[in-house]
Amino acid sequence: MELSFSKNEFGAVNPVSFGFERCESSHSFGPAVRLHWLIHFVESGFGKFEIDGKVYNIGPGEMFVIPPLVETYYEADSENPWEYTWVGFVCDGEPCVKFDHVIRCPQAMEVFKDIRYCKDRSNGQKAFLLSRIWELFFLLLEPQEKETDYVEEAIDYIHAEYMNQISVSHLAKHLNLDRSYFTSLFKEKKGISPGKYIFQYRMSIAASLITNNKSITTAANSVGYTDIYNFSRMFKRHFGLSPRAYVKSQETKHL
Repeated sequence: MELSFSKNEFGAVNPVSFGFERCESSHSFGPAVRLHWLIHFVESGFGKFEIDGKVYNIGPGEMFVIPPLVETYYEADSENPWEYTWVGFVCDGEPCVKFDHVIRCPQAMEVFKDIRYCKDRSNGQKAFLLSRIWELFFLLLEPQEKETDYVEEAIDYIHAEYMNQISVSHLAKHLNLDRSYFTSLFKEKKGISPGKYIFQYRMSIAASLITNNKSITTAANSVGYTDIYNFSRMFKRHFGLSPRAYVKSQETKHL
């Protein structure tokens, strides 16, 4: 939505546009330049942003910043396209915030939710929008708390809840993250998917139990498998041996 304004109506910063878009697969814009500052906040999904010869892969909780008269290109992911809210503004001089090309600031979600629904306001629309821009500046100027290590938090949760029916979707919801974004974070840090990590951790616990004289049924129940036959099949898939054969192989090693 475009806004009309007089140059000095709100002092040094004046809002000029805002909106929300749920992009279609591979939807793109550019290469193009803008005459004003434009900030997009990605609420869900993924895409890429190109600026100054660099390409950034962007996901939920991140903003990409388009300065005036700088050529940019951006494109939604083909499988999980992004949804974003944007706000545009002009400044007399440089903004009070030094912007990076991409900024991770999940706590700005509430600011951009307000911006999205600014269209529902009438008389005070521009003043309200300006207040949200300044609130965004405040968030970016304040020292940020150390970012949550979602992967380590997920691992702690797996280690505590492995005997229950947890899944990748369950983990992502627990962390309040998009499932695909969480999976990509986990794989980047650990080299395997969170689903595979859950499976491997359960199997390692089960192997420890059966080699310490626990029954196969007890081991299966203790790592979240209510079907002993399915457990035995999964165990053999992982270790290449049935639970009984695995116990015998461990006994042979210690003779």
